Amino acid sequence: MRKYELLTIFKPNLDSDEIDKVLEKVDSDLAELGGKVESRDKMGRKKLAYDIQKFRDGFMVNSVISLNADKVADFKRALKLNDNVLRTLMLVVEEKASV
Repeated sequence: MRKYELLTIFKPNLDSDEIDKVLEKVDSDLAELGGKVESRDKMGRKKLAYDIQKFRDGFMVNSVISLNADKVADFKRALKLNDNVLRTLMLVVEEKASV
């Protein structure tokens, strides 16, 4: 399993309870694919650099997840199908080289 850093921007019109429900749905989608959440940082509502779907700000969550490389495309597809997700960015977390 590889580690990935996932930045997710949710719609700003959701309250904290709805954000928690959407995050539970994302976690269950991840668990179905054999992955798990290592850590999560709710960064709160932030102003966006440009409008996304006519929203000027969004609720940002940064997560570190573990997932098999062959399941990444399926997980990205599940995130795109979620109506409350505006944007996602998934990066591979590389191990630091020892010198």
